[in-house]
Amino acid sequence: MAVSLGYQNVYRDPYGFPKWQEQGLPIASTPAGLSAPVQADADPTSSRSLQGWAMLWTLLGVFAGGLALNLTPCVYPMIPITVSFFGGRTTRDNPNQFKLVLHGLCYLLGLAATNSALGVAAALTGGLMGAVLQNPIVLTLVAGVLILFATSLFGFWELRLPGALTQAAGRSYSGYFGSLFMGLTLGIVAAPCIGPFVLGLLTWVAGMGNPWLGFLIFFILSLGLGTPLFVLALFSGQLQRLPRAGGWMLWVRNLMGWVLVGMAAYFIRPILPEILKIALPVAVALAAGLHLGWLDKNQAGFRAFPWLKTIVGTACLVLATFWITAWAMRGPGIDWQTYSQTTLQEATAQEKPVIIDFYADWCTPCRELEEVTFHQADVVRQARNNFIMIKVDVTKGGNPVHEQLLKQYGVQGVPTIVFIDDRGKERTDLRLVDFLPPTDFLGHMADLKKTNQQ
Repeated sequence: MAVSLGYQNVYRDPYGFPKWQEQGLPIASTPAGLSAPVQADADPTSSRSLQGWAMLWTLLGVFAGGLALNLTPCVYPMIPITVSFFGGRTTRDNPNQFKLVLHGLCYLLGLAATNSALGVAAALTGGLMGAVLQNPIVLTLVAGVLILFATSLFGFWELRLPGALTQAAGRSYSGYFGSLFMGLTLGIVAAPCIGPFVLGLLTWVAGMGNPWLGFLIFFILSLGLGTPLFVLALFSGQLQRLPRAGGWMLWVRNLMGWVLVGMAAYFIRPILPEILKIALPVAVALAAGLHLGWLDKNQAGFRAFPWLKTIVGTACLVLATFWITAWAMRGPGIDWQTYSQTTLQEATAQEKPVIIDFYADWCTPCRELEEVTFHQADVVRQARNNFIMIKVDVTKGGNPVHEQLLKQYGVQGVPTIVFIDDRGKERTDLRLVDFLPPTDFLGHMADLKKTNQQ
């Protein structure tokens, strides 16, 4: 996902090279040793941070989160109400099963419409969020709000909505509109339990800045939340097999609370010292595993519950162990150089291609590149032997040299990685505006080396 930096107004000189000018500022000049690059054809503001397996696993996780929300104390008691509501539709209208399915689809549509609208609205603020999240104070506030809502799920305080709003949402209407209305207002009725989780997810979606992805994520969340109620409505005879409400629902609510704590650690991580960037998520996973697996004393009337607690607790401990092991076994990273005319002149003298990484600490794909791709042994070896590697850190902003480079190279967001051959010309077909795995990045490096050999 590339976070927009807001540079516009591209002009070209008589030789076809781009120049940037904004609000009467002088046209940017080209640094010595490099010709001005042609702007990449791809739109670097497009959000592509979730692709392939990453997209699939993310959507599966969101769907699982929606399923888990059904087990919270606010939603679970609504299951028999929902089933009786749909059962009343069959008795009153004497319909066939097809009409019952239509009522269920109206219910799911109403639920999806509410949540998906929230996702799109949050994603449309993406450019703003990308700029705002440069500020450590804002990151601290976001993490603080998530921790506050987590304490609500842990039972330290209770989130309540005004009674009039709850009563209005709980009204019943007849016909298909009644099913639609019930889906539209489920989020209001269940807000004390699902509200904190949804707010945390909204913050994450807003940071990605892709309305389509925001819609998809919250649509999948709605399916996870609404599908069990829909299925039970169709097979209402199976209702007696559901476990009775009890302390196990408080355990599920604690699980959602730890999810919010993990999201808080995710947002605060960019401004932490290097050692805490790995220590904090490990500590959260360890604490969550011990609490959910063994310290939590809530019980349930079905035999599988102790096994469920043990499995979740063990999974958290395994995840913490994996993070520690991956960090301990990680090799040295790329030895980056800061931008300077001297560095560029050395690249020209040595006939080495240049790779420039425009980076920011608050940018998630930037951190993925740094921690995964730029620590892979083959990438590090190629970078050390065959390339001049330059990092332009725009985390804080305000550096006139960096601002000049952003304008000159037409960088509209981070991450942006510029590939320049030994003649000082950018290979615009290789420009990256998102995370790329080590194998694919090695392919880009090989293509750039081929240019030098021609």
